Amino acid sequence: MSFNQEFDQHGVWRKQFALRLKLLSEWLTDHDLMEPGVHERLDQLHAQVKNDKIMVAFVAEFSRGKSELINAVFFAGYGRRIMPASAGRTTMCPTELGYDAEVPPCLRLLPIETRLQPQSLLDWRNAPDKWERVDLDVNNPKQLARAIEKVAEVRRVSQAEAAALGFWHDEVPEDNPLPGADGLIEVPKWRHALINMAHPLLKQGLVILDTPGLNAIGAEPELTVSLLPQAHAVVFILAADTGVTKSDLTIWRQHLSVLGEGRESRLVVLNKIDTMWDALSSPEQVQLQIASQRTDSAEILGLSPRQVLAVSAQKGLLAKVHRDKKLLAASNLMELETALGEDLLGQRRKILGAAVANGIQALRTETGRMVHTRARDLVEQIQELEGLRGKNTGVIKQMRLRIEQEQADFDASGAKIQAVRSVHLRLLKDLFAMLSASHLKAEVATLSKALKQPGIKLGVRRAYDHTFDRLRADLAKADRMAGDIQSMLEGSFKNLNAEYGFSLQAPTPPRLGQYARDLDLIEKSHLQYLSLGNALRLAQPEFAERLARALMSRLRVVYDTAVNEVELWNKSAAAQLDAQLRERRRNFSRRIEAVSRIQQAAGGLDERIRELQSHQAELNLLDAKLAELTDHLLAAPEEEPADEALVA
Repeated sequence: MSFNQEFDQHGVWRKQFALRLKLLSEWLTDHDLMEPGVHERLDQLHAQVKNDKIMVAFVAEFSRGKSELINAVFFAGYGRRIMPASAGRTTMCPTELGYDAEVPPCLRLLPIETRLQPQSLLDWRNAPDKWERVDLDVNNPKQLARAIEKVAEVRRVSQAEAAALGFWHDEVPEDNPLPGADGLIEVPKWRHALINMAHPLLKQGLVILDTPGLNAIGAEPELTVSLLPQAHAVVFILAADTGVTKSDLTIWRQHLSVLGEGRESRLVVLNKIDTMWDALSSPEQVQLQIASQRTDSAEILGLSPRQVLAVSAQKGLLAKVHRDKKLLAASNLMELETALGEDLLGQRRKILGAAVANGIQALRTETGRMVHTRARDLVEQIQELEGLRGKNTGVIKQMRLRIEQEQADFDASGAKIQAVRSVHLRLLKDLFAMLSASHLKAEVATLSKALKQPGIKLGVRRAYDHTFDRLRADLAKADRMAGDIQSMLEGSFKNLNAEYGFSLQAPTPPRLGQYARDLDLIEKSHLQYLSLGNALRLAQPEFAERLARALMSRLRVVYDTAVNEVELWNKSAAAQLDAQLRERRRNFSRRIEAVSRIQQAAGGLDERIRELQSHQAELNLLDAKLAELTDHLLAAPEEEPADEALVA
């Protein structure tokens, strides 16, 4: 199955899930089960599936056919090239293709001059007015392609300006671009490009990252330390006839092999196999040459041979446009699409499915607890009323007084419950402070200072080590604090359950220790810039400044994610307590109302018991329906007829 077909199936599952979640939400509201904690869980599940993005990054040296490969895999349906793919250097700035329904189809371009300002790329994303915008007509392939050509625009600047922007270093003259006859230097006009368009795959959550040469002078540090690590798959493109060149190997070692342990998410593409289709060689000889290149490349890069694929992007695009099945087969493009679909999407679906399953289980537990609490209260009420059979009005009056006294005692016990809240919030305050932006900034201050000091930075490696050791220690401490809060909650909830007959259960605590792995990956992705070979590059103030910003930006994402997890845990505990308090107060009201009706009508006792038994039967049905609806959420998507590869 092709990537497009697999992705379509993934989209079907997401749509079906959203519909089923909506039905569950309506059912919970109709049956008075939509408590704040349940609402929070539903919102989280909806956002988790709706906002799930799958980023595929394409990385290569110049002229490896990277943009052509993107055209062939994703945009052949337009019948022409969409991404600029002419000979020479075409992608001058990192380009992201995605879809945001709240933004009209457009190309947004961030001027290269923003490098001279202190804001990170993340900050600039939140300042849309600073980007140049070009509207796109997605139904006009010609206009679309012409507009997107702007990503390849360049400017000519003086050596001084090129140096300030990071594209000229006197210390490494061999890496500098050649000045023109007028002494001016050619630099990219744009720092970053965002393309928003309603392509079917992009609408379903695919994000494509097209990168310029990572080892080129002036390469954006944020690209390698922030953007690339976010990618769920990296496609590294080589030339089929040359295999792994020295510059390819440099890119791989410095930027791609350090992204993490998930090497199964790396695919290497030997592109342009059509250059090896030699009329003087038999087809068998050509295939042997290609197989040899695949084996050698896999060995050099430390990958499994199945992760190295040989294709012709240009012939694949041509085959799709002209619906030439024979040429499509010869291009091997579908082999790549299958690998992307099965490996990338299969892996992503498992991760998302596991996260969703955990969320649904928590939702079921939280809602089921409310249903069971109501069922238990009904049993107690029925038993209470059964005890009144044959009793005189004096006994009934005494029962009413007893219930009213219980209610008064319960209302007076609010101080105990409030004390639990106060202790919980005080402990949480310390935990949030540990994970706050200001604390993070303070921890990274020494490293930022070391990076920004002028000249060769001899002590910067030590500063990195110390900073990340402290951050890991902070996370471990935060994890222990969360454990202490969890123990406090479990103890408090146990006491409240014993004293008031609640069914409180402390929610699953956040696993803050897991974020240490994210810190390890961030540190690892930075080490490439601390080697002796990069000492001169790191000595450049503007480069070091950008590196420091990229680091802070990435760390903020990790800490913000941890804070969000703590907030959900806190809300779940508070909502559960509030729900049981409300349910208990409702129970008192229902008991008093039942006794009042019995006092007023002789036949009211039997009638009320029958009503309660009827409610009991309804609750049993509710419980069964809840299990059915939550099981339905976890069901696999219904198979839909897959489109032919040629129309992908």
